[in-house]
Amino acid sequence: LDALRLSALEPPGVCAGKALAVAAELLVLELVLGVGVIVLYGAEPAGIGLLAVTCVTATAAIASTGTLYGALVSGLRARETLLPLLLLPVLAPVLLGATRAFEAALGGAPADGWPWCGLLAAFAVLYSVAGAAAYGTLLEGS
Repeated sequence: LDALRLSALEPPGVCAGKALAVAAELLVLELVLGVGVIVLYGAEPAGIGLLAVTCVTATAAIASTGTLYGALVSGLRARETLLPLLLLPVLAPVLLGATRAFEAALGGAPADGWPWCGLLAAFAVLYSVAGAAAYGTLLEGS
């Protein structure tokens, strides 16, 4: 953390880098679990495009929110306990929207899932912009 503060890197770039690293891990996990659902449950996805867009937008929302709240609690002693308690209520709409969009894509009615993707995209943009704007202050405060 001290090395990040002393480096010449801009705080929004550090925030974006951390969010992209988390997003890459989440996308790999989603790919493995998605293949597992299709193989084990015999699901026939009707909306491949909706599934892909839902994965990308939900991943962006979760990664940017986790990065922002991770910086918020980074200086606290009980950060491992506090971070999930803070993230769960904030990510509830994202998890609900992703679940509904996946349900629509796997259930044969992809048109019902696109409004939920809009919600996911709004959360991703909101927390990405908020994280880029506040990350410098949060990095200095911890």
